[in-house]
Amino acid sequence: MENKTLYTIIVHSENIAGILNQITAVFTRRQLNIESLNVSASSIKGVHKYTITCWTTPDIIEKVVRQIEKKLDVIQAHYFTDKEIFLREVAMYKLETPKLEANAEVSKVIRRYSAHIVEVNQVFAIVEMTGMSADITSLYEELKALNCVLQFVRSGRIAVSTSCFERVNEYLAHRQERYEKGK
Repeated sequence: MENKTLYTIIVHSENIAGILNQITAVFTRRQLNIESLNVSASSIKGVHKYTITCWTTPDIIEKVVRQIEKKLDVIQAHYFTDKEIFLREVAMYKLETPKLEANAEVSKVIRRYSAHIVEVNQVFAIVEMTGMSADITSLYEELKALNCVLQFVRSGRIAVSTSCFERVNEYLAHRQERYEKGK
């Protein structure tokens, strides 16, 4: 990945069917692999937030974001480096309860990563962790080495900018002002 940076793109769009396909098509046309993708409702009614990560160069990421913003139902798109955002992932680890109970090292590893046991029954226990990607992977590797993992799943990245304001809120307020002046 020579001269490439991991960028996080945050897209706000109307909640319209098919927009995810339009956004991912921009990456496909440029032969960019999406590393993670998270889509959810935003704090603004009727607006969804897409958090997408990919490895690329500065000039390509600018072109990708411009192409995404040209989509009819996209409100705004911005790209960020890891220094410009606060980011986390969520992971769940399904562990064998008998092995968890028999090996004290399993509990020590879980505590060392500040993970939490959220469910326990006779067959399995569910451990939840929120953190950085590398820590989530490290916990998985350590638990796997202890031979107690039944299942593992992780979310895509979730992120907010470190800026004091949400750019899409300002944009929508400005758009509303223009609309009201035009009445």
